[in-house]
Amino acid sequence: MTRRSFDRAVVVISGAGGGLGRALALRFARAGARVVGLDRDAEAVATLGAELEQSNHEALALDCDVTDRDACRAAIEAAQERFGRIDVVINNAGLSHRSPFADTDIAVLRRVIDVNLFGAIHLTHPAMAALRQSRGLVVAISSVAGYSPLIARTGYAASKHALHGLFESLRTEVAADGVDVLLVCPSFIATRIDRNALGATGGAAAHAQVVVGQPLDARDVAEQILAACERSRRLLLIGRTARAAWWLSRFAPALYERIMARRLRAEMQP
Repeated sequence: MTRRSFDRAVVVISGAGGGLGRALALRFARAGARVVGLDRDAEAVATLGAELEQSNHEALALDCDVTDRDACRAAIEAAQERFGRIDVVINNAGLSHRSPFADTDIAVLRRVIDVNLFGAIHLTHPAMAALRQSRGLVVAISSVAGYSPLIARTGYAASKHALHGLFESLRTEVAADGVDVLLVCPSFIATRIDRNALGATGGAAAHAQVVVGQPLDARDVAEQILAACERSRRLLLIGRTARAAWWLSRFAPALYERIMARRLRAEMQP
């Protein structure tokens, strides 16, 4: 199989202002890509853009909230106007919550799904014509919660499960056009998403995140994602916890649920 090259490719990355998104932007830039970084934190993404340009990488940094459909369409148009094409769209922007379902305001669940699911829809949909033309690649950053239950994160798990249904189905529609779709499922990454998680009423989660296994380094995760993109992989499980959860949740689901719930029971605090 021919490996993809990202030299001169135009790579659009949401949530690029920090964490995994920033690590992806830097790694793809080192691979020769022209990076379009999007983030609702205008200052953070502008800093990223300046850093890339100072390192002689072509980049475009845009203030973009993925829950805003028009803003996403404008970002895709700006990328095409600047670089003339789009080769990769990486749906990385994400939001979590830590709260029991019965105690969680419906607005919190809706907000999480809006960012994680509709954010990916808003960004990918207007890029489809360009991706077909370039025989490009769509990447969705999912989670262990995309294929197995996760206590106290019902809205988060719902959004990530939906990503799998969306992008696995999209793959069947665009495969004949040469467009690849990669779903990435890491376990816990040492990023700000845990500190930005919502609590039951929409404020910051009141208790610290419980982590199973050693937290992953965002730079290592970005390296593995780039390698998977080069090989046109369909699914990437990152970390021992992710791989163990994949197999255990399929072949011994009740056992998986008991182990997961016991280890993360502290997350049931409102």
